[in-house]
Order: sequence, then C-alpha cells, then structure tokens
Amino acid sequence: MILYLKNNTLIILLIALISAVIFIPFIGNCHLFDWDEINFAECAREMVVSGNYSHVQLNYRPFWEKPPLFIWLQAASMNVFGVNEFAARLPNAICSIISLLTIYLIGKKFHSQKFGVLWAFLYGASLLPHLYFKSGIIDPWFNLFIFISVYNCLQFINNPNGKKEIINALLAGLFLGGAVLTKGPAAIVIVGLTLLAYFIWTKQLKLFLTKPFLIFAITTLFVSGSWFMVEWLKGNGDVVKEFIDYQVRLITTEDSGHSGPFIYHFVVLLIGCFPASLIFIASYLNYKDLTPYQKQIRKIFICLFWVVLLLFSFAQTKIVHYSSLCYFPLTFIATIGIVQNFERLKFNTTLKVLYWIVTGLLTLAFAAIGLIDILKPHIINSGIIKDDFAVQNLNADVNWTGFESLIVLAFLISAILVYMAINKHKIKLLYYGMFFNLLFIYLTINVMVPKVEQYSQHAAIEFYKACAKHDCYIETHGFKSYAYLFYSNRTPKDYSNKEQIRITNDMQDIWEKQGTSRLVTFPMANLYWMEHYEVDKPAYIVTKIEYEAELRQNPELKELYSKNGFCFFVKMPAK
Repeated sequence: MILYLKNNTLIILLIALISAVIFIPFIGNCHLFDWDEINFAECAREMVVSGNYSHVQLNYRPFWEKPPLFIWLQAASMNVFGVNEFAARLPNAICSIISLLTIYLIGKKFHSQKFGVLWAFLYGASLLPHLYFKSGIIDPWFNLFIFISVYNCLQFINNPNGKKEIINALLAGLFLGGAVLTKGPAAIVIVGLTLLAYFIWTKQLKLFLTKPFLIFAITTLFVSGSWFMVEWLKGNGDVVKEFIDYQVRLITTEDSGHSGPFIYHFVVLLIGCFPASLIFIASYLNYKDLTPYQKQIRKIFICLFWVVLLLFSFAQTKIVHYSSLCYFPLTFIATIGIVQNFERLKFNTTLKVLYWIVTGLLTLAFAAIGLIDILKPHIINSGIIKDDFAVQNLNADVNWTGFESLIVLAFLISAILVYMAINKHKIKLLYYGMFFNLLFIYLTINVMVPKVEQYSQHAAIEFYKACAKHDCYIETHGFKSYAYLFYSNRTPKDYSNKEQIRITNDMQDIWEKQGTSRLVTFPMANLYWMEHYEVDKPAYIVTKIEYEAELRQNPELKELYSKNGFCFFVKMPAK
C-alpha cells in the first residue's frame, strides 16, 4: 500500500506507525539474555539505583569498557517504565522507527520514494536486523550513527567547497562522535577505514586536506572526547587507556570464548539476512544504469560493507552482532537490484543451489524447534549431545501447544514466493514473499523465543528473582553471568561488608598482577570471600552441573536443589 502513495509526509507517518506497531509491543515478554543484553541493562539499573549518571558502573564499580550514551537511554527508559525487560529494550524499538525512516529518506533522495520504501521494507523484514531492534544490545544505535555519519561524509566529499557541505561535515562529526559515545573508538576506525578505501578507489586522497574534512574531524573529536574530558577532569584519567585496551583485546584475542573461523561473519550475513543476502549477491555487479551521483553513494556503502566485514573477520573475537553494520549496505545493494534492474536480476546455478540449501536448513531448524517437546526424548536417549548441562537444559518443562512448528510455513511460503519473483521477474511476488518473511520473524520472536529461553537460563533467573526478595549475597561459580546482578536486584549495600571489601581487594590485586582483567577479578574475589570466609547473611551460589562436585566438597555449603542443569547452594551465617 505504501508503495503507491505519493504524499511524502503520509509515507513518513505510515512508516513510523507501522514500525512502532511491529517493534514495540511484546518486547518485554521474555527475560533479557546473558551476556550482552543483561550487561547493558544492569549498567543502566545501577545508574538508576545509585543516582550516579556520570559514568557506567558494574557491581557499583567503574566499568570503563563501554561509554554511557546507550546506557543513559536505557536508564531514562527505566526511570519512566521501571526496571524491567520492556524498559531495557525500548530504546532499540525507538531506534527501529528512526532507522527505517532514515533509510526511507536516504533511499528517496538516492532514487525515488519506491526505492526508499522497499529498502526500509527489506531491512525490517530480515531476521537479524529485525531481531536486534527487539533486543537490549548497543549495536542498533551504534550502527545508525555510523551509517548517518558515512552518508553525510559523502555529501561534503561530493562538493567540498559548497556552503551546505559545512553542515554535512558538522552532522557527520556529530553522529560519529555519538557512535563513539555509544560503543567506543571502534567507530572512528570503521569510518576512517571506509573513507580511506573510498578515497583510494576514487583516487581522491587529497580530500583528506579539505576544509569540510577538517571540520568533520574536529567535530568528531570534540563530541566523542567531551565525556572523556569530563571524566579526566574528575580524576578518572585512565578511562581512555582502558577503552583502548579493551578495543585492542577484542581485535587481537578471543574475548569471553567467542572465537570462530574467518568466514564466520560471511555465514552470519548469508543466513541472518536471507533472502536479501542472496539478492545482494545477484545485484552486486548490476549497477550500469546508475547516475554518477548514485554510483558514488553505492561506492561508499560498498566500502562500508567490506571494511566492517573484513575487519571483524580478521578480528579474533567473533560475535554475531559485530557485523550488523553490514545490514545497511547489504540491503541497499539488494534494493538497487530490485528497483533498478529487476528485469535482468537472476540467480545463477550456484545461487539457486545455495538459496535452497539455506531455505532447507532454516526450515528444518525452525520446524525442529517447534517440535522440540516431541523430539527431545529421542535426542536425549540417542546420546548425540555429550554436554550434561545441555541435556539437563532440554529436560526443562516448557508448555508447547504443538502449533509452533507451523510458524515455519510462513518462512517456506516466503522463500518460494521470493524465488518465483526472481525467476519470473514478478515484483508483486517479491513483496508478498517479504511480507510472509516479516510474519515469520514476528511470530518466531514473540512466540518461539520466550519458550526457547526457558530451556537456556530460565531456571537460574527464577532463582535470582527469588533472591531479590531477601537480604543476601549471590554469585555464580564456574561461569560468567550478569543475570544474577540484574534479577536479584543488587544494591551498593550488598558490597559494604568491611571484611568482604578487604578480602575482595586483596584477591583482586593478586589476580590482576597475574594478568586477569579487573572486570573479571571482582566477582571472582567476591565469590572467594563467600566460599571461604564468614558471612553475615545468607550467601547463595549458583553453578552448573559440571561444577556441582567442586562445591559439594565445601562443608559450609548446603545444596538447595538442582534444576535444568543449574545447581543452587547456600552458605548461612554462623550463629
């Protein structure tokens, strides 16, 4: 319907309304997921509890790995809607509206209203872009700021001596600075490499020396450095060093056990943005009918795509959302193929085979998830899963109706319609196909994901929520988690015992000298105090089944119960 409207204001209002209806309802119907979602939400919660909004905290101690902008958005949301899942995810739901409107407006200027609407539709109807708008992670805002910055860079690059280009330079610097304040200096690396690649490709390296570029650079440094300067003036001069150390560690080492092969992000984009990813490949070299201006926009977005993809493919740390900035240029190139060259767009034999392989794998995977209640006895008895914790997870009592597996039919219909659209060059079939893909994603996230969550972390989170009702200590043994902090409602007084502080500081010093990061040493040291020293109130320890025997060797710990792979212990204060 939107494709046939001519009134630009009405289209903008409809995109905003439809985005709000799709992305805001039901975002609080599932617990936050460890690690990233709860990590950021906990930082926001601690801002609200402590009233300290100047810098990010974790365990009510400085957490210098992330800047504050996104955490401020979550804290503001929590001040309005309370500390809960809805409030933690609402900033990204709002980001969905702004992102799709931005895509529409840039697409309209690039080509036409039809292009802008289709690009926004293709983006919002792809699995991972849609999913992250309903999450509580930083990346949607980080990606949006970088994307807008790169686009404005192109505007002043195309006419470096124009008056309007000064405004574009200021906007580019403002949004890049915002990206740095959202996630860190990696934003400058990404945009810097993108511009370098673009200047080399177009043989315009001299543009680094123009007045708009200088204004862009100064604005970026001023905005991104504003918060760092405030912290430095307050005596927190190590903030810059800790930021840089963390970013270097992500690139050069495997962080938190997240490793993977070089092609990891290639596969993530292929599956996570399907079928747009296949249309992207088919459209990649099909751009002959573009105007010179359109070719320049295409070039800089191509540079952005490859910089992000290659940068995080070479990085040692591999996490799914690290390549999420690629979603913008990927769907942009796919839209060019659909709008500009649809009659010539086709899948070759290799793409056809790949298309149906991905379709088959995703259909089987989501059908199996919907039938997990029926399949799990066979899976467990087969012995195919060697991890005892995973086996215990599967034993969770989850209420499935049996109809959840039918959701995958929407995906299968979508895949068939999109394939027919490309094969027969019928654009309406493509729209219908993407609509069914959107329906599939919407139902999967709102119906299936909450049930899947009950297998993975639900038992532990229910225990943490019970602990929130009591005055107690709580830590995890043998695995990293932020869930116990958020859901057990930790407050500063939970870390105020003088003996606890002394022992924790001593152990932290020892482990930091051995090379363990400060962020990790605090919960380790606090756990050590709980396990080996006298406590003044109940101390609860949560572990996984593989570490259960270790805690049983401590006579001061009493095992309460085990559930779905988690084991729960308590240490009571001496009478």
